[in-house]
Amino acid sequence: MDTTDVLRAFVATAQTGSFTAAAEQLGVSNRLTSKYVAELEARLGARLLQRTTRRVGLTPAGEELLARAPAVLDDLDDLLAGVADSSRGFSGVIRISAPVTFGEIYVSGMLARFGERNPALSFDLRLNDRYADLASEGIDLAIRIGQSEMLSLKARKLGEFHSMLVASPAYVASHGAPTTPDDLQAHACILDSNRRSLRRWTFHRGDDKHTVNVEGQFQVNSARVAVDLAIDGLGIAYAPRFALYDALAKGRLVPLLAEYTGATGPVSAVYLEGRTLPRKIRALIDFAQEDIRSADIL
Repeated sequence: MDTTDVLRAFVATAQTGSFTAAAEQLGVSNRLTSKYVAELEARLGARLLQRTTRRVGLTPAGEELLARAPAVLDDLDDLLAGVADSSRGFSGVIRISAPVTFGEIYVSGMLARFGERNPALSFDLRLNDRYADLASEGIDLAIRIGQSEMLSLKARKLGEFHSMLVASPAYVASHGAPTTPDDLQAHACILDSNRRSLRRWTFHRGDDKHTVNVEGQFQVNSARVAVDLAIDGLGIAYAPRFALYDALAKGRLVPLLAEYTGATGPVSAVYLEGRTLPRKIRALIDFAQEDIRSADIL
């Protein structure tokens, strides 16, 4: 029995709550995953998992092992990677979670550039605007927009996003442009529900803060869709610059209230607290930090 294999099978099963999901994550059969966990339980003389028809849960012994095993496996991976021939680059799989729009516009390309340097690496990129549960979903690294309030996560800032107010030239020609934030109350505003304050838009000019309540016909949960609706002349969008880059460059949208500064916030790489990061994850974070700066997308 290979201790590393059985530990990986246990950790994957405990984190996903399913032998099937664990087998898919590890790239082995469901039967082999179950066998590995059973062998580990026999070796330890303790039941680690509570099996039910719907989900696999942890026993107290399983909870104790899960608290320590991932770090042991990460340390082992780090050790083996460190003594391997450095010319081959990194190998294995990195599982990344990212918001949909930012993932499509930037993260996928960044991973492609990192992958060119490390052809033996493969990536599992999962795009979702909800916050992924890194532990239960087996995520190595998540890219987050805005402040993360989970104490179980550590964050490393990659950059800072900036929001802009925009509309199409046709909309401005038809409805005029606002000259102050309060003017937005008389305009059709496209609401993005990914924002914490859906109908309260905040702007700054110098030391002054301006908050205005806005309304509109369209409410969406995608910055990209909000931008598309604005391009079609259906209202004013308040979107992060990374979602506007192409439309502004091509003149399909124009900035509004340019003398005001829009909302800002961190773009961060987050990972589980108390975990020793494998070298390939540290290298990816370092690369992303430099790449995002040179891309000038935020």
